[in-house]
This record gives sequence, structure tokens and C-alpha cells, in this order.
Amino acid sequence: MDQSPSWICCQLGAREHYAIPRALHQAHQLHRLITDAWVAPGSMLPRLPGKPWRSLGDRYHPDLATAPITAFTQGLLRFELQQRLQKTAPWPRMIARNQWFQRRAIQALEQIPTQTDSPPVFFTYSYAALDLLRYAKQRGWTTVLGQIDPGLMEEKIVMAEHQRYPHLAPHWQPVPSSYWDLWHQECDLADQIVVNSRWSQQLLTQAGIDPAKIKIVPLVYHPPAQATPFNRTYPATFTPDRPLRVLFLGLVTLRKGIAACLEAIEQLTGEPVEFWFVGPLEIEIPAPLRDHPQVRWVGPVPRSQTAHYYQQADVFLFPTLSDGFGLTQLEAQAWGLPIIASQFCGEVVQPGKNGVVLKAVTGVEISSALMDIVNHAEQLQQWAHFLNGLREENSIIQYLRAY
Repeated sequence: MDQSPSWICCQLGAREHYAIPRALHQAHQLHRLITDAWVAPGSMLPRLPGKPWRSLGDRYHPDLATAPITAFTQGLLRFELQQRLQKTAPWPRMIARNQWFQRRAIQALEQIPTQTDSPPVFFTYSYAALDLLRYAKQRGWTTVLGQIDPGLMEEKIVMAEHQRYPHLAPHWQPVPSSYWDLWHQECDLADQIVVNSRWSQQLLTQAGIDPAKIKIVPLVYHPPAQATPFNRTYPATFTPDRPLRVLFLGLVTLRKGIAACLEAIEQLTGEPVEFWFVGPLEIEIPAPLRDHPQVRWVGPVPRSQTAHYYQQADVFLFPTLSDGFGLTQLEAQAWGLPIIASQFCGEVVQPGKNGVVLKAVTGVEISSALMDIVNHAEQLQQWAHFLNGLREENSIIQYLRAY
């Protein structure tokens, strides 16, 4: 008889494409998923005009079509509308959303029958977890906190970057100090804390979190079916007519190393290198770079359209100052796209095999790495060939079985 414990997941948002509850459901261990919104295919909600409605199209996954799910979709829409009418600032809105979700989730938890002789394991993500963890501990459940980023120490890294480049993000505001007080309480209540990289483990330990609680579970990514047969080819040399196409995909923000990218653009002016920035802009683009002939500011695109950019690019640039992992690295890898990444994220790049790890996040390091590729274009094909031979590892299932 299978003695594996059942799990209850509380998840605000569609983080990691619901990787944790999907893995649990696959292992027949998901007792219940509680989430803020769940929109089945065919719903009219994602077709309504406006960004809040369109984003609801991502609040579903076919792997969980038969899973037991509780969601508060209508309540979420009312909450978001009220916040917009009140013109709540971003951080207060996020904190209010976290508190709203916890209240609704606790109401749902009170209605879920569980066996007292076999209590479930309770999993939830950081920053919207304190009240939920308190409730779970009162009921004698084992608690697991999914830490979505490297926490307080990452905030200090980002703050220092904003102090160096205040003109690039003049309206940026740090997280309220109370936010980190609540986070420390979450970490104290959790029996285990799941992080996705050694970098996160390192920064949590520096912040005073008990290292014995921290478990590293790398992200799992299921490549799209169309990526498997994709065959990447490169020119023998890069020229002004066929430049090296460098893709930056994600939030265009200082935390992601954008200041170093801008410096690299200036240093590579006139070289056969073209930069594509795909994602929401959270900086003020310097005037000389707004219409730079070697830069394409694409802006945000739906998740369904990102494959086009992975296919058309020559190399993926991920110079983050700090990331819990960096899922876009796995997305790029699935398309056989070599990667230039920093050291401060999940360890996807194997130097000399599928890309480059930057020694530092600076314009000089980025421009040097790109010029080395321009001067040795043949290595890109070698790296792409190596990537085609990689297979995913289902780390989440391994973690569950070992629990």
C-alpha cells in the first residue's frame, strides 16, 4: 500500500506553470490545489479587452484538468477592480493581494476534510504564506515553504544597483521593511524551505535562515512539442547584413542586469551585433539608445509568442544580478539556444559546452563574450548541438519520493 503523504498546495498566481501541483497530481499525492484564479479553456474572460483579463488565459494547465481545485476567480476580479478604482500603489496593492488570498484560502481549508491519523503536507509560496502556515501548524500539518526568490539579500543587491543608476529607474521604491519581518516569520514556521538554486540557498543563509531547513529543488521544464524537431543553424560569419542576434527576454529591469546591457550596446556600436529586448520595460531608456540601429525594443509579448524569438535568436542573454533560478534559461535551452548568463541564478550553463558564464555583470564582460562569439562563430553550432542532446530531469518528483 502506498504510504506517501497527501499534499495541499496554496498557490497565488501561475508560478512555474503550476509545476509543484502538477508533479503532485502526477504522483497521485495532490489532495487539493487552492489558487486565486482558474480559467478553463473556452472561457470568455481572457477575451475581454484589457491586460488584467488577458492574463487570465495563463490560469489553467491541462495536466491539472482532473485535479481537485478550489479557486476564487470572481473574487479576484472584484479585488483587482477595487484596487484600481482606489488607485492603490504597487507595493501596498501586492501586500493587500497577499492578505486577501490568505483569508480566502483559510476559509477554503476549513472546508477540506483531512484524516487526523495521516495529516497532509502543506505547501505554499513565500510572501503570501504567514497566516496559512500558522493555520497549518495549528492543525499539526507538516509545512513546506516554496521560496520564490533569494529574499532579503537580493533586495540589498537590487537597492545598490538602483543607487548606482538612479536615472534608469527614478520611480523605483524598495520593499517596506515590514515585508521582510513577515518573511522571516514565514521561514521560522516552515518545516522545510524549497529553493531552486545554490545561489538562493547561499543568500537565504546569509539572511539568517536556518540552513538545515533549506532544500534545493531545481526547476522542471517541459519543452513544447514543436521544440524537439527544431534544427538551429548559424552563418559561417556574422556581418552587418546578418548580425549576431542577441535575445534578452523577461522584465527589462535593473535586477536583470539591464544597466550592463546598455553599456555593452554602446561598446559594440558598429559591430555586427543586434540586441532584441522582449518584455515589459521597467526602466527609462537613455535617449541615445531609444532609436539605436542595433537595438529592437520589442516590449511585452504573450507567452505563446516567445517561441518565435527563441527560434530566431542566435544567443540568449541572461545577465541577472540575482534570480531564484531563471526559468527562461530552460526555455532557451529547449530551443537549442546557447546562453550567456551570470553566476547569480540557477546553474544551467556549462561553460564551453552550451554557453558562457560571465565573470561579472558588466558591459565589458558582456561585450567581450559577444565579440568572442562573433570572432568564433563556429562554436555556436557546437553549443547548439550539445543542447540538442540534453534531457530534462524531473527533480520535483525525485524530491516528493524522497520526502
